[in-house]
Amino acid sequence: MSERMTFGRAINRGLHRALTDDPKVLLMGEDIGALGGVFRITDGLQEEFGPERVVDTPLAESGIVGTAVGLAMRGYRPVVEIQFDGFVYPAFDQIVANLAKLRARTQGRVAMPVTIRIPFGGGIGSPEHHSESPEAYFLHTPGLRVVSPSSPQEGHDMIRAAIASDDPVIYLEPKRRYHDKGEVDLEAAPRPLATAAVLRPGAHVTLVAYGPMVRTALQAAEVAAEEGVEVELIDLRSLSPLDIGLVESSVRRTGRLVVAHEASRTGGLGAEVVATVAERAFHWLEAPPVRVTGLDIPYPPAKLEHVHLPDLDRVLDGIDRVMGRPNALDSVDAFAAPQTAEQFLAEHAAGKGAR
Repeated sequence: MSERMTFGRAINRGLHRALTDDPKVLLMGEDIGALGGVFRITDGLQEEFGPERVVDTPLAESGIVGTAVGLAMRGYRPVVEIQFDGFVYPAFDQIVANLAKLRARTQGRVAMPVTIRIPFGGGIGSPEHHSESPEAYFLHTPGLRVVSPSSPQEGHDMIRAAIASDDPVIYLEPKRRYHDKGEVDLEAAPRPLATAAVLRPGAHVTLVAYGPMVRTALQAAEVAAEEGVEVELIDLRSLSPLDIGLVESSVRRTGRLVVAHEASRTGGLGAEVVATVAERAFHWLEAPPVRVTGLDIPYPPAKLEHVHLPDLDRVLDGIDRVMGRPNALDSVDAFAAPQTAEQFLAEHAAGKGAR
């Protein structure tokens, strides 16, 4: 049964299905019950399933996750909502020191089926602490699965698969895509969490993206095709573990790699993908891999977030670079001191940096 719905509604339907199928599933978070969450993702669920299964919690992220750990040890499958990405840091100790470790610490005897939903990324004009991309912190933590859906169908399917997992899952929801619409087959069997997907085949460039950047990457692939460049677009879906085999096989065919994500460049997932491909497929590369990312700065004010976030032009410029075509670096003096992120933002604020 296929229905057209928004990304946010698709996640809601996935949560509804999980609550219906398993009485041990419960939802926890700040204002998720009567209000339905700040983004209304849990709208109507408390009314249907009751306040003991859709629980409004105090404003204490560490306490929420700690309670979820205890519930998981007693056989429940808690789904925690963190209101905004920047609010997850008070729970960081619980996540990396306890949640991620307990299954290994007990040699698998104690499962940790906890899903932590985090609306992440920018693009909605929010203030500080409301537009973070914290995925790299969790990627570096063994014991956690980290996933990010890119479409309404994936939003529905991946939340069900995450809740069914006996490992803890960080489920990153691209908040600026909540209102995107698409067809959702509510009866489809979710594909395995740890798999990537080829969304568009191509012969010249492998373009890797995830979460909110997938839509932008699709647009870039369409524009590049008009210019005679065939882009193979891979949606990672799972950030940890990585389906690096699919990326490697694509690069061995195309010889070129571009990775795009909103998070800052240094230490980001793009660096991991590029390094691993270089280790495993160096001799198939026709050009140095390119990362198209956010800047290495604290998230800027809302009026400048369009400068920080990779857009269509920046992704296309990355494709031009690996293709050896004219690009933004052609006018850069290789021996000059690199422009700092602060200088870059200041130029755009003054209207000097428009492309």
